[in-house]
Amino acid sequence: MQLAAVDLGSNSFRLQMGRGQGRHIELQGYWKETVRLAAGVGPDQRISRKAIDTACECLARMNERLRGLPPEQVRAVGTQTLREAANRDEFLIEAQAALGYPIDIISGREEARLTFEGCMHSAPPSKEPRLVVDIGGASTELIVGQGFQASSAESFKVGCVNTTLRFFGAGALDRAGFRRAQVAAAAEIEEAVNVFGRAHWQEAFGASGTVGACAELARQFGWGDGSRITGEHLLNLRQVLIDVGEIRRLKLPGVKPERAQVLAGGLAVLAAVFDTLGITEMVPARGGLRLGLLYDLLGRRERHDLRDATVLRLQRRFDIDRAQAQQVAAIARTLHDALDPQAGEEEVKRLAWAAALHEVGFAISHNDHHKHGAYLVGNADLAGFSTTDQQRIATLILAQRGNLKKVAAALADPARVAKILALRLAVIFCHARRPIQLPKWTLRASRGSFELRLDGDWLARHPLTQFLLDEEAAQWEKVGFRLSIKPL
Repeated sequence: MQLAAVDLGSNSFRLQMGRGQGRHIELQGYWKETVRLAAGVGPDQRISRKAIDTACECLARMNERLRGLPPEQVRAVGTQTLREAANRDEFLIEAQAALGYPIDIISGREEARLTFEGCMHSAPPSKEPRLVVDIGGASTELIVGQGFQASSAESFKVGCVNTTLRFFGAGALDRAGFRRAQVAAAAEIEEAVNVFGRAHWQEAFGASGTVGACAELARQFGWGDGSRITGEHLLNLRQVLIDVGEIRRLKLPGVKPERAQVLAGGLAVLAAVFDTLGITEMVPARGGLRLGLLYDLLGRRERHDLRDATVLRLQRRFDIDRAQAQQVAAIARTLHDALDPQAGEEEVKRLAWAAALHEVGFAISHNDHHKHGAYLVGNADLAGFSTTDQQRIATLILAQRGNLKKVAAALADPARVAKILALRLAVIFCHARRPIQLPKWTLRASRGSFELRLDGDWLARHPLTQFLLDEEAAQWEKVGFRLSIKPL
């Protein structure tokens, strides 16, 4: 089975192809383009028109390579720049059209988790705890874990592009500039010492273009074979850059010009990581975020979806009534199948996860639990989920009861309307919190209207359910939809 991962990084966009064989990924094609998305963000935190056009042109070229692959075999993700961009929704509309596949925005911790998994799949096996450092264009991820499982992960807002722009924007490479850049990066990550300091791991790995470039330069200059980077190597490289004096004059052996342009910022961040965390040497890792994405995709296809385990952990943590959640999920799925029988697997899963977590807000208060639940799911660090996934599920949880005007934006999408209606009806049918067997029923959708027919005798025996269904029809009427409840 062929799989593909697209990484919309702050510096470069990358496409990695692979073939799943059992539980192993055989890497195939690779494509990289330097887009410098972070450099295209203005003081207003908006991505410029020029940067959007450059990004979409790159994604359109990637589309040619991906064309024909089913959506469930492709995962495209955006990282730090897109996490913070004020106009990211505008960007995503154009970018997804160019790529031809959905693009998820992932949190810093989810990016770190995936990076660790990718690194460990490319490293020799070990039972010892390991540190992984990933310096991106606008953020740096630190992860500690064992095997393929990250135990601690954090993202910091310093990377090779934003640090270069901030401290070397005029092009000068001098000792004072490196000192300021390194101090600023160290200040950003100093709080990480208690979790990621030398006492918590045995080996350090680097998964980024900065680390790869530093290792290659150490080899080119004869300081080593490129399999390790030391603190002395970083000091020597800093002196090499200072001797050149200007970014535009950099011509470094074995390093592409586009990488050389942001190496000063990356080197300053890497030196700060070394000094702050007590690293003496680091191993360049071949795998990283893209390989982690491929293995995550493979797990989903092989029915080992980490997201299912995450939802189960959340249910246990907040003591959710799992029997009630399962009953609501089963009825919601049945109703949704009638409304949208062609829905994709990911859409159906989102409804199932929303049903599984629809009462998570009870952990805070029974009053307005749907609002509390939406906040928890939308803002928690949920392993395996993108921020896009979390926001869609949070919207379903928020929409499970009450006025529908609070989710007006979601009501513009018929597919999301179907899931909202299915979940709301399921919650109504299960209101008594005891096992329920639905009577004969039909549910049809037609141009903004829905018709639910139920056995008349059953409705007569369940007057509260009849009342709640009539109230539900009134709520849909307020937002321009017609829901009619009729006897079968």
